[in-house]
Amino acid sequence: MNDSGIQVYGYRWVILVLFALINAVVQIHWVTFAPITIETAEFYNVSAMQVGLFAMSYMIVFIFMCVPASYVIDTYGIRIGVGAGALLTGIFGLVKGIFADSFMLVMLAQFGLAFAQPFILNAVTAIGARWFPVQERATAAGLAALSQYLGIIVAMVLTPYLVQNRSMEYMLMTYGVLSVVSAIFFLIFIREQPPLPPSHETEGERISVLAGIGHIFRQRDMLILLVLFFVGLGMFNAVTSWIEQILAPKGLDCEQAGMVGALMMVGGVLGAIILPLMSDHFRRRKAFMIVAMAGALPGLVGLIVADTYTVLLLAGFVLGFFVMAAGPIGFQYGAEISYPAPESTSQGLILWVGQISGIIFMWGMDRFRDSAGTMMPSLMAFAVMFLLVVLVSFQMKESPMMHRNEAG
Repeated sequence: MNDSGIQVYGYRWVILVLFALINAVVQIHWVTFAPITIETAEFYNVSAMQVGLFAMSYMIVFIFMCVPASYVIDTYGIRIGVGAGALLTGIFGLVKGIFADSFMLVMLAQFGLAFAQPFILNAVTAIGARWFPVQERATAAGLAALSQYLGIIVAMVLTPYLVQNRSMEYMLMTYGVLSVVSAIFFLIFIREQPPLPPSHETEGERISVLAGIGHIFRQRDMLILLVLFFVGLGMFNAVTSWIEQILAPKGLDCEQAGMVGALMMVGGVLGAIILPLMSDHFRRRKAFMIVAMAGALPGLVGLIVADTYTVLLLAGFVLGFFVMAAGPIGFQYGAEISYPAPESTSQGLILWVGQISGIIFMWGMDRFRDSAGTMMPSLMAFAVMFLLVVLVSFQMKESPMMHRNEAG
């Protein structure tokens, strides 16, 4: 036993791997149809906007389920909270595979998966707080985000391949079996918390979810952070969902569009590893949030102006590296500046604003196409908004928890 009453356990990595697996699977289901929008519309005999509803369902449901999911996680713990999300993922993932030839049943299953998502996504910082010391929490959040991005990579690359070389039904059943297996592993091996806390910050009492929401909205830096994620996460959700529609006018087919989307996620994987590790190492959150937001801008501009496949691949990589690295750093920064609000509440609100903006941006990108039918006007509007939020990000202050930890 540690004389200080704290101890770091190796099983924390098992917990993180279990969470990462179910997180990746629920993201696969989110963007399954994004790289094959045209093919899906033809298969089910529906419009592209109806196919876009598969991705929008996650954002719509999240708006209503964000607070209830955070309440369950903070009140009953990650074993019950995330366990509910894992169970829903297993059930509805399999339903999609069994009824793959029915647009209505697949859509209903997608909404079931959308209900599962907030129980999983909102738990990233809660798992870090229960199992990881404060100097490892941005890294843990980064690795959790990495699994999310890996899930999107799988969907972007594997979905077009399976559909073109096997069938739509085979692809959906493959993901259904994966959903069941990952849910079973999670439910068997998950543990709520270690016998001793990993750091003294873990021991402090948290206020209730509703009190936490009020406390969060009184924090100036938290409001700035919410603005950053409203633009950044909303743009990422919209671009990821419409990736084939964005690139088709540039002459790219579904496999090439999927590769651009996949390389965006590869960049995100690297960014989610490198920048959070650097944030933990240097005990700085603000500086790396600014770097992430500013670095994403050239990648976004590249998607607008580039017209060759190679340059579009590079632009996707740069955009993914920076904008997706901002996620885990921002989640942890939000948890630290909003303490003693529950971690899943602060993270849930960050994701909540991104889902609202994602719906708005997805609708706007489809509604405000130019005369040639492209989505370039919306992408240019995103570039202007990104420039503005980079300037706003300089107004944030450093995390006081980082200062205390550094002094200690």
